[in-house]
Amino acid sequence: MSRDTAQQLADRGLAEFGERLKRRRTISDFKALPVPGELLLQAIEVARWAPNHRLTEPWHFYLLGADTVDRLLDLIVAIKVADKGEPARAALLRRLDRVPGWFAVTCKRNADAWKEREDYAACCCAVQNMVSYLWQGGVGVKWTTGAVTRDERCAALFGIDPATEFIVGLFQYGYPERVPEQQRREVRAICTQLD
Repeated sequence: MSRDTAQQLADRGLAEFGERLKRRRTISDFKALPVPGELLLQAIEVARWAPNHRLTEPWHFYLLGADTVDRLLDLIVAIKVADKGEPARAALLRRLDRVPGWFAVTCKRNADAWKEREDYAACCCAVQNMVSYLWQGGVGVKWTTGAVTRDERCAALFGIDPATEFIVGLFQYGYPERVPEQQRREVRAICTQLD
């Protein structure tokens, strides 16, 4: 293979990879199809190779089963629509019941605030690896950081000691019913080149 041909293949591979990343979307509407558990484990395998300072590997993944999800949904409803009446409660529960799968990601606590910040950044990189891998497998994800993730009842539900770890995010996942369109600002609007 000539050097030009190898470069063309590499350029095409980069372009295809870039397009896959740009097409990834946050998904809120899912098909009523289960996602194989093995695919989640493969995504975690990819996630754990994210960059992390001093190889702290500060993340932990919680794959939520049916009983935990039922209790989680009750908690979410109680937090989000506690004072909005039964119609709001029922509507939210119907929407959440359509989510095929849930997982959570936590980060180890660190007494050093800067190291904890570095670890949080590493966890976000791991999540991006995982979400990108799932997207390549046809699975969409919604990453939430709402009030439930900061509620001690949620930590207790997952068996998390808030003194040793905190919730980075709660994730809904499944095969997309629809993929929303999005726009982004131009690169020139978000990039400054310094001499």
